[in-house]
Amino acid sequence: EVRPGDIIVAGKNFGCGSSREYAPKALKVVNIGAIIAPSFARIFFRNALNLGIPLFEADWTDEIADGETVTLDLERGQLLTAHGAYALKPPPDFVRQIWREGTIVAYYRKYGSFPGEA
Repeated sequence: EVRPGDIIVAGKNFGCGSSREYAPKALKVVNIGAIIAPSFARIFFRNALNLGIPLFEADWTDEIADGETVTLDLERGQLLTAHGAYALKPPPDFVRQIWREGTIVAYYRKYGSFPGEA
């Protein structure tokens, strides 16, 4: 059962095989809190980013057990577990801007341009 705010900790090339926005859209609809994986299929990554889903690449995902309770601390860039804290690579500023607005479309509606445009 998926609950709002759940975090997916996955394996390599997460999202591979999904060339449409349906897969990340389904995750957005159920309000997934974030996805952490060693790597992502590029088109999935872009579609999920556009929808405002926080994505992090990390090479330690195999250390997290299925069903383990974790907490994502976006401000500190950490995944907190019962057995320690795992550092997350800080996203670029434009990614944080999209997260703040919710989606890339919301960002565009608010600012009249895309992140990084002059």
